[in-house]
Amino acid sequence: MNIHEYQGKQILRKFGVPVPEGIVATTKEEAVEAAKKIQERTGVTSWAVKAQIHAGGRGKGGGVKIAKSLEDVYNYANQILGMQLVTHQTGAEGKKVHKVLIEQSIYYPNEAGKIDVAEYYMSILLNRQTSKNIVMYSPKGGMDIETVAAQTPEYIFKEEIDPLTGLMPFQARRIAFNLGLTGEAYKSMLKFAPALYEAYIKSDASMFEINPVFKTSDNKILAADAKVALDDNALFRQKEFAAMRDITEEDPTELEAGKYDLNFVKLDGNVGCMVNGAGLAMATMDIIKLSGGDPANFLDVGGTANAQTVEAGFRIILKDANVKAILLNIFGGIVRCDRVAQGVVEAYKTIGDIAIPVIVRLQGTNAEEAKVLIDNSGLKVKSAITLKEAADLVREAVL
Repeated sequence: MNIHEYQGKQILRKFGVPVPEGIVATTKEEAVEAAKKIQERTGVTSWAVKAQIHAGGRGKGGGVKIAKSLEDVYNYANQILGMQLVTHQTGAEGKKVHKVLIEQSIYYPNEAGKIDVAEYYMSILLNRQTSKNIVMYSPKGGMDIETVAAQTPEYIFKEEIDPLTGLMPFQARRIAFNLGLTGEAYKSMLKFAPALYEAYIKSDASMFEINPVFKTSDNKILAADAKVALDDNALFRQKEFAAMRDITEEDPTELEAGKYDLNFVKLDGNVGCMVNGAGLAMATMDIIKLSGGDPANFLDVGGTANAQTVEAGFRIILKDANVKAILLNIFGGIVRCDRVAQGVVEAYKTIGDIAIPVIVRLQGTNAEEAKVLIDNSGLKVKSAITLKEAADLVREAVL
């Protein structure tokens, strides 16, 4: 589950990770009031106005502005709230901004009156090959970290963490050293890195990405940004964090699929697919691709599919105007093929005439009974026995 930056920083703050002072706002008036409160607490006279959407690259898309007066805060909040923010992670359609984070400016001078700041990159995620968490970090943080990784990979460092010991002190020291920190900034990182790792573990996160990790002019280390993804499977024990879910940021069809316990992910292709089991779903998507089509979705009905869930799956797939054909590929193990076939029949009855070709491949438990149901239904459904036959029928439908 993805959450907003301001919510990620709430989690970080809970575990002692330093973050800038900030308040979320939903109107331009609230934004100004937030800026006043931050000024009272910190004494700052400039603020960052940051769009809150589930995507990176907000700065390049115009979703992050530095305000040097309360009037600027008002004007920038007015510009950003309600805008359709397009970044490299949102796709061409972008995402509508409903909230902004008003945050203290961290570009302030030190005691000598100089601004001496630096930006670093740090993320934590699971290395599935080694079954260990990994801290990935770089002294070249900021908006162009992807370019750094592609062109100068020698600036990307990694620390693999033993799950039995957690982040060890020597690893925290190595992180601080590789980032080129000295003095008070070095000492600050020795506290920052372990606290960040603790937050990652205890929040049951699947990813933390802090870009940038910021060194202020007075050598404090702050999480200036926070991109956080929480493990859906652990939300049952993280009630506080589960309440952070923002359904306005999620795809409506994926939300509808969730109501029927369907595992659905929308893609950009032209062939809808409905399958039971993630492995078979991936193989089916490969078959569609090899046949000359492109998968329009990933849809796994799971092992408890019935007529209602199959009908719901059809409705969800048909909402995509790009779909030219539907491939239903079921291997009957736990789920019975005749139950799925009945769902196909019911879908036709309630939805009405489905104008696009529907290709059905049912194998396994009660497959023969399922074929009789389909054949006697009078539906315009094309049956396939093998994956090759299904692929050939897909090719006929899309080419």
